[in-house]
Amino acid sequence: MRYLPHTQQEIEQMLATIGVPSVDALFETIPDDCRLGRPLAIESGLDEVSLMRHLTELAAKNQGAKMLSFLGAGIYDHHIPPAVDQLLLRSELYTAYTPYQPEVSQGTLQAIWEYQTIAAEILGHPIANASMYDGASATAEAVLMCRRITKRPKAIVCDGVHPEYVETVKTYLSGLETGTEVIRVGLGEDGTTDIAALDKLLDNQVAAVVVGYPNFFGCIADIKPLAERVHKAGALLVTATQNPYALALLEAPGQLGADISVAEGQAIATSPSFGGPGVGLFASRSDRKFLQEMPGRLVGETVDAKGKRGYVLTLATREQHIRRDRATSNICTNQGLVALSLTIRMCLLGKQGFVDVARQCLAKTEYLRGQIASIDGYSVVYPAPTFNEFVVRVPAGGSAEALFERAARKGILAGVPLSRVLPSRGDQLLVAVTEKHTREDLDRLVAVFRDG
Repeated sequence: MRYLPHTQQEIEQMLATIGVPSVDALFETIPDDCRLGRPLAIESGLDEVSLMRHLTELAAKNQGAKMLSFLGAGIYDHHIPPAVDQLLLRSELYTAYTPYQPEVSQGTLQAIWEYQTIAAEILGHPIANASMYDGASATAEAVLMCRRITKRPKAIVCDGVHPEYVETVKTYLSGLETGTEVIRVGLGEDGTTDIAALDKLLDNQVAAVVVGYPNFFGCIADIKPLAERVHKAGALLVTATQNPYALALLEAPGQLGADISVAEGQAIATSPSFGGPGVGLFASRSDRKFLQEMPGRLVGETVDAKGKRGYVLTLATREQHIRRDRATSNICTNQGLVALSLTIRMCLLGKQGFVDVARQCLAKTEYLRGQIASIDGYSVVYPAPTFNEFVVRVPAGGSAEALFERAARKGILAGVPLSRVLPSRGDQLLVAVTEKHTREDLDRLVAVFRDG
């Protein structure tokens, strides 16, 4: 049965009011050959009991959710305690997401303010916004912000930046005026940005240099000397972090000279959920120009007329708020619910818990990396330090996709075959480890590699 909220009498009254004889008459401007002319070819509706049974049967077909997973590449399976979901339902936080009226949105505003504080501390910058959609959109917005600040057209993006982030940057820039250019710079033998190649590309037209920290292949570079080179050319350095747990152990990019730092917060906020949703952390230097050009919105702490603490939108530079030619971005909202989830999870962890999880990830990754490297024919592609992710090369003549399929038949998702995003890397597998993996889990994966 179709769901129509209006009775036939109400429909007739509305049609009479606007002077139209029938609902079909509302579609007269659409040519007959462009109309469907028949009901949609979908099954009839189910009663609640039947629907729940049907959904259960569909869920049972999803074998991937039951498999031991070493997938990563920007989405990570860290532990999210049930307390997070329960706290998300509390009425103090369950207010309208759009906090334009502070008198009715204090819960949301305070949560965003706390989120901004956490993002600023993780990334090592004095200011952070109320979040972006995800790490990819945050990276693209950072490049646009660099262009506005420097008045330069070019962006250099390292090959170590997540391929999907790169495509998002290109898409954002594609609608701008002629002269906008995205230039790629390759990797050195250690898996980090090729400094010599970068030096040749830096000129007075470059607005931004974007690097991963750690990068897509898990490699960690020294950001400080990189920042010095970029600044000497008058450009700005943007770092993109796929897993913010890495920053519990690494020095924050803002402390190493990055001008804008972004990250994907999914690892802290929510389960992988088949690739989303995510939440984009975005922080920068506090110079007036940076503050004014930051996309999205910022929440600030203040006091009301009675001197009581309160929270308000301090800066909102979207088209809906200011003149269109002055707007920084038309990003329509932040990922309010996911940002709140990240905030709750970080508060449950505390600073020490945040570090403890990161240490577990690093220790387990080092163990697995060493075990795989000891197997005849296998090798770790890059010697650079890593956090929880690294690239494995399968034996000569082998295929990472074939290894993945062989492991899947044994109930293991062995990693991401890089040929899926980078066709030239058919013999390479990107393996990710989190604190959820036990020694037994790691040894199961090693056994699959040995049996290959």
